[in-house]
Amino acid sequence: MSRTIEILPDLVANQIAAGEVVERPASVVKELLENALDAQPTRIEITIQRGGKRRILVVDDGIGMGREDALISLDRHATSKIRVADDLSSVATFGFRGEALPSISAVSLMTLETRVETEEVGTRIRIKSGTIIAVDTVPRQCGTTVEIANLFFNAPARSKFLKVTAAETRAVSEVVNVLALAEPSVGFTLTADERELLELPPVENLNDRIAAIWGEEDAGTLVPLASESGAIRVQGLVQRPDAASSGPRRAYSFVNGRPFRSRNLRSAVDRGYRTTIPGHARPWFFLFLEVPPNTVDMNVHPTKAEVSFRNGGAVETLIEEAVRDCLASEASSASLDSEPSSAPRFVRDSVPSIPREVPAQVSQTALFLTRDVTKEGVADEPRVSGETKPTPVVEEQPRLWQLLHTYVLAETREGLIVIDQHSAHERILFERLITAFEVGGQTGQRLLFPITLRLSKAEILEAEALKGILNAVGFEIESFGGNTLIAHAVPDPHPYFDPERCIHDMMEELVQGSDLTRSAKNQHERIAMSFACKGSIKAGQRLNEQEMQELFDQLFATKLPYHDVHGRPTIVRLSKGELERKFGR
Repeated sequence: MSRTIEILPDLVANQIAAGEVVERPASVVKELLENALDAQPTRIEITIQRGGKRRILVVDDGIGMGREDALISLDRHATSKIRVADDLSSVATFGFRGEALPSISAVSLMTLETRVETEEVGTRIRIKSGTIIAVDTVPRQCGTTVEIANLFFNAPARSKFLKVTAAETRAVSEVVNVLALAEPSVGFTLTADERELLELPPVENLNDRIAAIWGEEDAGTLVPLASESGAIRVQGLVQRPDAASSGPRRAYSFVNGRPFRSRNLRSAVDRGYRTTIPGHARPWFFLFLEVPPNTVDMNVHPTKAEVSFRNGGAVETLIEEAVRDCLASEASSASLDSEPSSAPRFVRDSVPSIPREVPAQVSQTALFLTRDVTKEGVADEPRVSGETKPTPVVEEQPRLWQLLHTYVLAETREGLIVIDQHSAHERILFERLITAFEVGGQTGQRLLFPITLRLSKAEILEAEALKGILNAVGFEIESFGGNTLIAHAVPDPHPYFDPERCIHDMMEELVQGSDLTRSAKNQHERIAMSFACKGSIKAGQRLNEQEMQELFDQLFATKLPYHDVHGRPTIVRLSKGELERKFGR
């Protein structure tokens, strides 16, 4: 009987392996950059032609290789990072599987040039279709140069799937961006068809690297995040809610220093932003996770682009809560400052973790001016949203002014804050009602003369369907036939509340839908959002001193005092430094 199973020749086996690791020029650049970063360089230069299809050149000034190591590195499964299988769970470098160089050389013309410090001369190796065709001695500096020419020249079927030069160039640029974010202390340059696309000098922090890639203005919208739970730690930068837009999203995740993709992680970030941004907004984030090496599997994807966590739920919960805590801080509020450099800087391992048991509002206690710092104390603690929280430390109540019957101004140690009275009250009412729902709702004020309202048929049906939840808000309503609705009791959120207008506006929004209500996670939150918006103090309403003070105190007792439920800021900061710049002091 004839044999039907054959052992594949090395060339064919390497080309199959290349199909897993080398999908396009960007895949080649990624593998070569990871190897270069493992060599402890200070600078890496990347040059491509025709999107990398014709030529890829990666030059690093790292430790290099001796001749013997250079030759062995071209064999499949050759690696300096692993000795036994258990090492897979604790690899602390980028590349480790020993597939990259042989896989790439199998589908290209490769030249590898390298020198280690202990040798006087370097080694040049030329490879064609995975076969070494020349080994020479060359003078050169320490480091490694890898040149790839005519990628997929011997695999035309694969070459046909490559995209146009511009698309392949963008993919290469993105690869460089990702690894440049992972290693800000390393300088990178990217040149495409003799045009310099990136010039990224070594920097000390992530903000400066982001600014070099996307500009100072965008980098200035980012605030540091740090938290930990058990052996899991997350650090990074997230975007202020007021700066989040529906445009291109910069979303980057790293675990133990390596980049990876995760839909679940993105979802966790988005959950952290809930009720602080519009539904269409896509805030930027740059997150660095640190987990015990044996709790994450980096080898679940041929290109190590995806990972598997032993306890993914704990990781997602930590990220969601870390984002939430960050958005409760003053740094996440909108600013009138014109200098992006005034934004907090993030350097990995330098940001203290936020203890999980300490409310984020504690950081507010040093915000406002005192007349004598020799006298310290905490003002009375108003009970809002069902819990007691401290208001800012003041010897006297902060000086408050109303501007244009819409904004409340307060002096702080760092300058000035401007509070939007409608947005601020919206946040207060939303959190108060959400907390009330947890204990069965809040009681409305019974009316001596019930309110009769004329609504559309659809609005009447909606009111009937939501009658139980509306009753928990404080609205006691009943249908009176036709298009008529009767309200026997209504909530009393403030002295200027117009219950008839509120019911009309709420029913119209709940029937027609809006970006606000569509972003709610359930009916209770949907109703709370709508009531907070329609029932809060309006712009243009004159407030007396006591009302401004109550608004101020209640806002800073909420969980997220700097953002309303639409995703607009409740507060805008103007720093002392910005004032001094404007006045030339």
